[in-house]
Amino acid sequence: MKSRSKYTKRIDTRLFEEETLINQNEYNDKILKLASNITRDGRLDTFDFTSVAVSKLCGSKVTVDVKITNNLISDFSHIVKACALGQASSAVMADNIIGSNLNELKNLQIVMRKMLKENGAPPEGKWSDLRVLEPVRDYKGRHSSVMLTFDAVVDCINQFEIKEVSKKNKVN
Repeated sequence: MKSRSKYTKRIDTRLFEEETLINQNEYNDKILKLASNITRDGRLDTFDFTSVAVSKLCGSKVTVDVKITNNLISDFSHIVKACALGQASSAVMADNIIGSNLNELKNLQIVMRKMLKENGAPPEGKWSDLRVLEPVRDYKGRHSSVMLTFDAVVDCINQFEIKEVSKKNKVN
């Protein structure tokens, strides 16, 4: 009998981890409901900034387009090619990002990373739906998929800030 490759074993482990998380009754319906209701799907016709975030571990990918007006997100779209966990976090982002200020979103990325990696508290307020992803902290291989949407959005914010600094330097 042939032994399975390391790659096949890694895939089996990730599928088992996700299935274990999804099958926890308390979270099953919530994660799947979020994942199946992604809004703002696709690309914006015109956008100020775009970013693509890819998980090296599982190949999940999120492409984000944003418009920024007065330091607030005025429009947003995304294409999500990810597992249910990545889809769930992206769905919450899409539902809440319009009108969010840039510092709020940078802080949200920090809070989510701490929740997953440092046993931190989940986000509150309009972002409280993300608490459903709290059990993912026990599955390090799944962290990157959950964080894709936050990483892509913050990359767009960083692009905006670099552009603003460049504008100020040209004026001076």
